[in-house]
Amino acid sequence: MKKIIYITYFVHGTTIDNEKKIASGWSDVELSELGIKQSIELRNKIKDKHFDVVFCSDLKRAIHSANLIFGDKVKIIQDKRLRECNYGKYNAQPSEIVESLQEEYITKKFPNGESYEDVKNRVNNFIIFLKKDYAGKTIAIVSHKAPQFALDVLIKGKTWQQAFSEDWRKRKDWQPGWDYKFKC
Repeated sequence: MKKIIYITYFVHGTTIDNEKKIASGWSDVELSELGIKQSIELRNKIKDKHFDVVFCSDLKRAIHSANLIFGDKVKIIQDKRLRECNYGKYNAQPSEIVESLQEEYITKKFPNGESYEDVKNRVNNFIIFLKKDYAGKTIAIVSHKAPQFALDVLIKGKTWQQAFSEDWRKRKDWQPGWDYKFKC
């Protein structure tokens, strides 16, 4: 019988760049005061949920959020496969510019960066790892926008265009975690 892996995906709290409407990409920026507050509030909203393990991006905004949300309640493992998209020369540029270029860089790499397909490949590699080592487990992930898009494409069967257009951020429709599941 195949086991199911349950994932609850959390985005890191608001950063200094988010407040300035900057797309950080691989720029390693700090949470803002609001982001710290959001992460602490999230901890209280999910306090009754059980997770076997937490994975987070190795960028400090995700690490800080994961530590604030989960503290020492559960093991937190950093994984660079969960990083935001490397926007290359567009790292730390206005979000409006990066978002206007999304569809152009689905398969083509951002100059000096990576494509959304590269992000999908990283996340798919992470999923293969989960299937091998975490079958039947309940997992939390604290990460960024592009890896969440990749999960929507890989697990929910969306196209990249659907993932971009249905992005909860456009509707300001944040929630305390998004659920994904798949069989091993």
